[in-house]
Amino acid sequence: MPQGQPSVIPDDGLTTRQRRNRPLVVVHTGIGKGKSTAAFGLALRAWNQGWPIGVFQFVKSAKWKVGEENALRVLGASGEGGTVDWHKMGEGWSWVQRDRQMDNEEKAREGWEQVKRDLAAETYRLYVLDEFAYPMHWGWVDTDEVVSVLRDRPGTQHVVITGRNAPAELVDLADLVTDMSKVKHPMDAGQKGQRGIEW
Repeated sequence: MPQGQPSVIPDDGLTTRQRRNRPLVVVHTGIGKGKSTAAFGLALRAWNQGWPIGVFQFVKSAKWKVGEENALRVLGASGEGGTVDWHKMGEGWSWVQRDRQMDNEEKAREGWEQVKRDLAAETYRLYVLDEFAYPMHWGWVDTDEVVSVLRDRPGTQHVVITGRNAPAELVDLADLVTDMSKVKHPMDAGQKGQRGIEW
């Protein structure tokens, strides 16, 4: 396929420019490493375009300092690109005991309510809903509602959602879906995550 040339031109009544600038729903799912990393790479591109960015972390602990957060906060405050707001919703749901589940479910729902308010207000041009596939998969947030809200969002707001087990309904709605599969991982050989690679 030639660079920049789609293989199909739909009969949708849109001009090439209108179709090119259509807001997207992007899903990074699968068991492989790199789903969030890819989403934050997309955020870097959005920052470079001067877009306001909202990052909503739904699973990683509010206490966990990820490298992407520090870098994007510094860039957002630099005045050279877009702004960056970072919202932490979770307490490390993937890694804590399940006795905290009720608090975590409530925080997931509160986080989704905030995303809905921001979408309605067109607060950001790019939304990174990091690990948001998990609350849908676990039934903490209603997938049908998420699909409806994303389908009917106003303006030119792009949304990228990461996490394993993305629901089929979300995959069907999405414009771009990447399923990251694992071929090899250092953990398979007993090596734990390391600074600069995992965080």
